Amino acid sequence: MNNIKTEFTIKDLENFSGIKAHTIRIWEKRYNLFQPKRTDSNIRYYDMDGLQKLLNVSLLYNNGLKISKIADLSEAKIALSVRELVFNKGAESQSTVSFKLAMLNFDEGLFNQTYNNLISQSTFRAIFTEIFIPLLKEIGILWQVQSITPAHEHFITNLIKQKILINVEKLQFLQPNKNGRKFVLYLPMNEIHELGLLYLHFELLFHGYHSVYLGQSVPVENLNDLQRIFSDVCFVTYLTVEPSNEPVEDYLKNVFSEVLQNTNDTLWVLGSKLAQFDSDSFINNQIKIFKSPVDVLNIL
Repeated sequence: MNNIKTEFTIKDLENFSGIKAHTIRIWEKRYNLFQPKRTDSNIRYYDMDGLQKLLNVSLLYNNGLKISKIADLSEAKIALSVRELVFNKGAESQSTVSFKLAMLNFDEGLFNQTYNNLISQSTFRAIFTEIFIPLLKEIGILWQVQSITPAHEHFITNLIKQKILINVEKLQFLQPNKNGRKFVLYLPMNEIHELGLLYLHFELLFHGYHSVYLGQSVPVENLNDLQRIFSDVCFVTYLTVEPSNEPVEDYLKNVFSEVLQNTNDTLWVLGSKLAQFDSDSFINNQIKIFKSPVDVLNIL
């Protein structure tokens, strides 16, 4: 894990808030909204309070309040206006900001409080698709541009994973009401990014299917063990960073020859790794490529 980040560049602020660096500088000079600090070598930076204030300001600004009006407010009044906005428009308007602040401060209490406010007004499915998925995409970008460290990403993704598991457990008490096909969900060897696959496990259970979740780093040959117990199996995998030592097409051909050939079983494949793969030229009636989880949900 890297050291916890407490100093942020103006580009970091842009990445977190969506407000352009040029606009932030104008707000600083014209309205004195922010007071950047300087390192011993005279490099400008912003602390956590500055970032938090910008997130609150951006929330008010994006909801129609003029920046000149915001600049006239005290920091206490800005925070109050944010609370009023959340009260009037619902928890969704502030939730992404709150989740980001929870991540930055490693604040599990704030994460759970924000989630509990959401779940009191909405469903877990709506929260995941409308809030968590866009949030995770933002976090991925923030990590790539080094605005956050791996520690931040691991913290927030593990908390989201906990919520998925809680909702999965509730569904596991119910008997599947769709007979026939069994779903088996797994990740290739050395693949650890499982949130997308885990959420699909929840959706399959929610829709009444029999779903078996194997999780991370499953050798292809181990899939045969499931075939000895179940017939009409649909394997589902999510390729995010793996396979890294062979082309995606070679991996899929290996799954076909080792697992699918001479059976009626199928494989569904998702994940960002497919961007490196020409799926249009890959023809196999037992392997189906999906561009997004939404495409899977549409056929359940």
